[in-house]
Amino acid sequence: MTFVDDGSIPNHPEWPLLVHRKAFEAGGDEPAVAAEALFGANGWGGFWRNGVYAFHHYHSTCHEALAVAQGWGEIRFGGEGGETLRLEAGDVAVLPAGTGHKRVGASDDFLVVGAYPPDQPYDLIRDASEHDAALGRIRATPIPATDPVFGAEGGLRKAWTAASPDRSGA
Repeated sequence: MTFVDDGSIPNHPEWPLLVHRKAFEAGGDEPAVAAEALFGANGWGGFWRNGVYAFHHYHSTCHEALAVAQGWGEIRFGGEGGETLRLEAGDVAVLPAGTGHKRVGASDDFLVVGAYPPDQPYDLIRDASEHDAALGRIRATPIPATDPVFGAEGGLRKAWTAASPDRSGA
């Protein structure tokens, strides 16, 4: 799903948010470890464990993968005019650079594992005054060599390359 630029949250001008339902086994003893193993096997790193901020924000210099290791969360993607999705344990959302996100509700045990493609520096933008400066960085962020769930052959590699074949990436 794609979102429009609302003047505060740019979102990505070409690439859709991807949601991979039941992408990993979250029912075991160490679901966060399972998510990290999946991401690591597909070349993504910079792991963190926490939740999702309760304010709109986005990243202009990197794409982000969010794996729900425990519980469920209602995440508003795309800014105020976007869409709220319920993500549950085992689901992975893959956000192209610029995609706004905010937690609007969650279970008490909600736990997310986040990850990023290699060589994409992390930033966090929540101030509308940074919108215009972020646009060029968002467009310059390349398609990763792998999808965090499907590796080199699927997921974002198919969807994002089809949306902009002149930017097929690594």
